[in-house]
Amino acid sequence: QVQLVESGGGLVQSGGSLTLSCIVSGTVFIFNAMGWYRQAPDTERELVAAIRSGGSTKYANSVKGLFTISRVNAKNTVYLQMNSLKPEDTAIYYCNRLRWDVTSSGPSGPVDNWGQGTQVTVSS
Repeated sequence: QVQLVESGGGLVQSGGSLTLSCIVSGTVFIFNAMGWYRQAPDTERELVAAIRSGGSTKYANSVKGLFTISRVNAKNTVYLQMNSLKPEDTAIYYCNRLRWDVTSSGPSGPVDNWGQGTQVTVSS
């Protein structure tokens, strides 16, 4: 069974930075595309960043140029570096393995049950 353990969230002032980590177990990590999602209160969960096994990345327009997703396969870990944070980035952040649509060359949804997530709160 795949386990996803997110960490690194916290309270930060507007303009600040945070780096989230997600340790993955129960799968051959190197073969998997990974993504970071977030869910703010009363909103749907959205994918903000994705990284394929080869290292290519995709970002939601709202975070492009501000967030960076990366992975260290030897550590079974995917990271999300978040810079210039804004109050609207406040959410619970989750990682997950991603299904990948070869036709559209883009992620097509999460694979696993969700972990506990990590709360990010950005104060104004």
